[in-house]
Amino acid sequence: QRRLVESGGGLVQPGGSLRLSCAASGIIFRIYAMNWYRQAPGKQRELVATFTSGGDTNYTNSVKGRFTISRDNAKNTVYLQMNSRKPEDTAVYYCNAVYSITNVWGQGTQVTVSS
Repeated sequence: QRRLVESGGGLVQPGGSLRLSCAASGIIFRIYAMNWYRQAPGKQRELVATFTSGGDTNYTNSVKGRFTISRDNAKNTVYLQMNSRKPEDTAVYYCNAVYSITNVWGQGTQVTVSS
């Protein structure tokens, strides 16, 4: 059974840092492109960061220079390091794995940026 489990969410003050983790099981992790999405209240889900199976990374403009996506194929885990957090980063963050027509989603983890 294909499964993604996120962890690491919580409350962080503006300017603070947080690292999300996403552990995968039931998939050949190294061949999947791994993505982080987020969805704020009342807004559409947006793609935040991508780490392809070939090693390329890409970020949405609003997080460039602040967020870093990384992956450990030996641990079947993808990470999202979030620095210099802003209140507008508050959202539910979702892990996503894509290969060909296969698309797997995690259950999401809440991240709140507030003083």
